Order: sequence, then C-alpha cells, then structure tokens
Amino acid sequence: MINIPGPASKFCDGVSRRSFLRLGGLAMGGLTLPDLLRAEQAAGRSRSNKSLIMVFLSGGAPHQDMYDIKTEAPLEYRGEFQPIDTNVSGIQICEHLPRLAQMMDRLVPIRSVVGSEGRHAAFQCLTGQSVRSQPPGGWPSLGSVVSKLKGPVDPAVPPFVSLSPQMKSRTWSDPGQPGYCGMAHAPFTPNASGTADLELRGINHRTLQNRRKLIAQIGRLRHELDRNDVIDGMDTYYRQAFGILTSGKLMEALDLEREDPAVRDRYGRGSAEPAGYGDAGPLMNDYLLTARRLVEAGVRVVSLAYGRWDWHGQPHGTNFENARDHLPVFDQGVSTLIEDLHERGLSDDVSVVVWGEFGRTPKINPKGGRDHWPRVSSALLACGGIRTGQVIGSTNRLGEHAETRPVHFQEIMATLYRNLGIDVDATTINDLTGRPQYLIDHVHHGPLPEVV
Repeated sequence: MINIPGPASKFCDGVSRRSFLRLGGLAMGGLTLPDLLRAEQAAGRSRSNKSLIMVFLSGGAPHQDMYDIKTEAPLEYRGEFQPIDTNVSGIQICEHLPRLAQMMDRLVPIRSVVGSEGRHAAFQCLTGQSVRSQPPGGWPSLGSVVSKLKGPVDPAVPPFVSLSPQMKSRTWSDPGQPGYCGMAHAPFTPNASGTADLELRGINHRTLQNRRKLIAQIGRLRHELDRNDVIDGMDTYYRQAFGILTSGKLMEALDLEREDPAVRDRYGRGSAEPAGYGDAGPLMNDYLLTARRLVEAGVRVVSLAYGRWDWHGQPHGTNFENARDHLPVFDQGVSTLIEDLHERGLSDDVSVVVWGEFGRTPKINPKGGRDHWPRVSSALLACGGIRTGQVIGSTNRLGEHAETRPVHFQEIMATLYRNLGIDVDATTINDLTGRPQYLIDHVHHGPLPEVV
C-alpha cells in the first residue's frame, strides 16, 4: 500500500477510504520503463481495447444446482431446486437464477468442464495450467501474459487488476502470479491485505504532485534494498505508480461514489467490509461494478473472487441454505454486469467468464452439503463477440461426469486469449531459462469452435 499522510478520512484527490475498495497493494501489472516510455510516446495511436472480466467462484460452485438441474435423478442427487425455462427454447437453469434465465440469448453455459486438479485454488482458472511440472519461473496468469504481450492501453492504468476480496485463505482469492513473465507483470491489487506499507515520509497530499520529490524519495528507499528480480519488478511498479497516483484515472475508476446512483442500485450496493465464510452479499456486486468501471478506464484484465461456495454442510449451513443466499445476489450482479456491458456498447470488446476450480458431488452428503467433485464442473461465458444463446456439453443423469462434449479448462482459456487478440497457436513467451513456452497445450486444445 502507498500511504500518503493527509486527511484521515480521505486519500489524495478527495477519494474516501470507504468509497472505493481500499487502495493499496504493492503488486501491479506494468511494463519495463523503456517499454512504458514507448507506450507513452505512442499513446495517441489507435490501440486494441479488448478486455476480460474473470469471475472466480471461490471454493467450487455446485454445477447441478445452477445450470444443470437433474430432475430425473433420485432426490438425494437432484436436491431441492427446480428448473425454470429461459428465453432460449429448450434451455433450463435453476429457479434462483431468473434474471440470467431471461437473458440466456446473451449467455453460454458450459455444463461439462473437465480437467480439474481438485485443488482449492484459483491457479487453473487463472493460468489454464496444472500446478505440477511448471517451467522455470512458473506458469503466468492470463492477466500477466496480456500485460506482457499487450502492455497498458493507457500508461496511467495498469493492464491487470485483481479485485479478490480479503479472506483468511489466500489460495481461494489468489490474485494471480506473474510466473516467468516477471514481477513487472503481476496484478495491481487495490484491496490486498498483508502487504507492507510504503510510507513516503515528508510527502503529504499537498506536495504529491511534485513528481521529482516523489521519485527522489523512492530512489533513496531503493538504495536501502538489495537488488533482485522482485526489486527490479517493483521498480517498474513504483514508476508506473507515480503516474497512477498523480493522474487519478485509476482512483476515479475505483471510486464507486462517482457512479450513477441508479446503476449502483441495479447492481446492489455493498460495504467495504472483508468477505466472511459463505459471504456473497452485495459487496460482491460492488466488485462486479468496479470491474466494469476498470475495463472502461482501460484495464485489460480484471479478475475477482466472488463469494465462498465450499458448502459441505453443517455447521456452516447446508448446500441449499447457502445457495438460497448466494444465487439471488449472484443472479442480480452477473445479469446486471452483462446488461451494463451491452448498454454501454462494450459487449463485443469485453469478455466475461464465470467459473470455479471444480464442481460438487452429485450425491448430497449426510450433513446436507455437497463435497468436492473434480470430475466435472460448469462455467458461464458472455460477451466478447462470441456466439451466445446455446449450452455446450452435458452430464449424465446424475451429474457425475461429462456425457457429451467434455470441455477442458484449456479450451476455455484458449477462447479467452482469442477474444483478447492473442493466437495461442503462434504465441510463445520465454521462461526464465530462455526456452519459449506456449500459453496452453495448443496441439490438443484450441478455442471453442461452438462460439468463435
């Protein structure tokens, strides 16, 4: 966090701590300084503004209680929820998702996602890769890849932002690692917790605009630190952070008080409190609105962790009690985000993916919960210029495994890269040994032909 001494209740530019989601976090995406200067010089040229909002359902959402209701299964499998018709003939989803049901012509539910490692982690959704046998430096998150290959749309706005909420378990809300792309391409995390403050002593809110003094102060701080890859990456961060802090463009995007009150009401207003166990309250929809504001400001990739979906049963409530709390809020937030992107003319340029690390057990356990089920899960795609109004794949009668058209994690990742203008068949990035690495296993997995 960059801590600028000033009025107790506000940051610079008059933005209050409560009105945006806690500015802070040392990690952010960016370019090396020479690249950044070249980007600034070329700022007047037309550049691609393709972007992505990735919504990670932390803990693994129950596929058979959302997009794949199993009416023909025995009660101990199908559970308590009923299907409802959507505005696309022949497609039904859960009764607690009525708003999404009425915009099915703008959506693509995938009922047959396979390839999960079964780990409680965002790693596969962020990278498309297995955590095992990683190349030197580690697999980078999609946002870090986009940061490295595309750079910023605007030098004052980071290309990759993570809005993962503060939670006790970091793995569930992991903002994403830069891997072999380098620390310069780590995500900017406005609401990170556990990050050491960087206090610029002698700089207050009145002198913040004095860039020379700010840079000199950082320069003295850097001489106190040993040089290594992390510090080199943070050097890039510091330099780009000056532009961010002084331009105010990122802070304006994070400031929800600047949004039309009617739009805030449509999403559902939340608070700035951290998410607790099972919490998917209106705070989560604040994150969806913030994500839209960020891509509109020029961020290329926004990832966010939405709620906690690990519903094993008592004492934290049954699967169905938690779902009755989560699904209506989720329905309101995601449907409003998609409507908002269409209304603002962003639907062809901004892709949306909603998914988690695995599905849940077809059979309900004795505690009324569903346990981990890596054999199959679900995902939801929208916008990005894809063909919508269709379901991809199916599971068997009990929801145990993919029966038709199994869709691998990497196929979804390849589709997202394609929407962002990146060819997975031709694009490589060198790992830390200098060996070129493809972004996915492009020999076996490519963009989903059903939607592109």
